[in-house]
Amino acid sequence: MKRSASRAPVRMGLALGAALASTVLCGTAPAAAAAPVHGDTARGCPVVYFDLGETLVHTADDGSTGYRPGAASYLRALRSHHIRIGLITNVPSAWGKTDAERAARLRHEVDATWQGSAPFAWEDFGDRIRTPRTEAERKPAPVLWQRAKADAGRCRVVYQAETAEEVEVAASLGYVPYQVARPHRPAYLPVGLIELLGRSSR
Repeated sequence: MKRSASRAPVRMGLALGAALASTVLCGTAPAAAAAPVHGDTARGCPVVYFDLGETLVHTADDGSTGYRPGAASYLRALRSHHIRIGLITNVPSAWGKTDAERAARLRHEVDATWQGSAPFAWEDFGDRIRTPRTEAERKPAPVLWQRAKADAGRCRVVYQAETAEEVEVAASLGYVPYQVARPHRPAYLPVGLIELLGRSSR
């Protein structure tokens, strides 16, 4: 009974994300798209974080990597609306002493096996790539989400991933959650909804 009650906020967060997405799809998206957001102030919120593997990038059986269907166009849409994005992804902690070092190694590893005409849009993520400093920080431990949320300040934070477990953890920590690539739903959280979240940021 107690366990069920403790999971209620997580389920509520997941339901809220789905309900808001439905609202945008049913007619509020044009209004949301009226004014793009800019800058790093509270009015420039939110920040949209992603998992990497099987969320934005797919690894084929032969070891090659490339964008998942729709990922490249979705990142372009976020860029065109000046919505900041980041990654919260597991990599070996031995890849570097800082997020920047581990991100550089991650980029090298992905680029070495990349297939496709367009390279992965690393520049869009800036310094917002959060990776484990120790093996104990690996997801689903909450540390990476907590660090990313602290870095976002007053901005709303969104998290999109392919696994229900990660989405639930993010929801429990105050993120707007979205599980990607689900049947009968948009592959990613609609940009119009993300703009609405930005407009309602304090």
